[in-house]
Amino acid sequence: MRKRLKQGLVQVYFGRGKGKTTAALGQGFRATGHGFKVYMIQFMKGNTRYGEIDAIKANPHFEVKQFGTEELIEIPREIDYEEGKKAIDFAEKIIKSDEYDIVILDEVGVAIQMGIVDVEDILKLIDSKPEKLELILTGGIKMHPKIKERADLLTEMKMIKHYYSSKGINARYGIEY
Repeated sequence: MRKRLKQGLVQVYFGRGKGKTTAALGQGFRATGHGFKVYMIQFMKGNTRYGEIDAIKANPHFEVKQFGTEELIEIPREIDYEEGKKAIDFAEKIIKSDEYDIVILDEVGVAIQMGIVDVEDILKLIDSKPEKLELILTGGIKMHPKIKERADLLTEMKMIKHYYSSKGINARYGIEY
């Protein structure tokens, strides 16, 4: 019989600081070390060159599915809304399956901010989660107040100093992607 969490909660990571996805990944990898099953659904990320994709593929207890295109979104296009809808539908299926102990909705905060997904759809996912499922939401400088209200753990990442601003150093292979 598989181990299960006694109680699943809702964690939210947002803010200007670096490390929101990394925090969720850390939670996921830690949980797999204890035999739990994790699924990460990435919103607005269609680039498979992120280092975490290969790391997750090497872990039999951790799965990932990306929705979106490879381009950064400045102004959402029809394809972005379509991918957002697919991500919501897929997340609903994964959450309702009750096969996973942790489900991560990565960058969902940004998807809400940009209007790619509706906050009400995310609230329905939160409300429908099985009792023993831990749900982790990441992304966005701000997080919708209704999501903040539902969170059991709410962490705002605050940037104090960043090498991009201070030294002009761009995203680095193996560190940011």
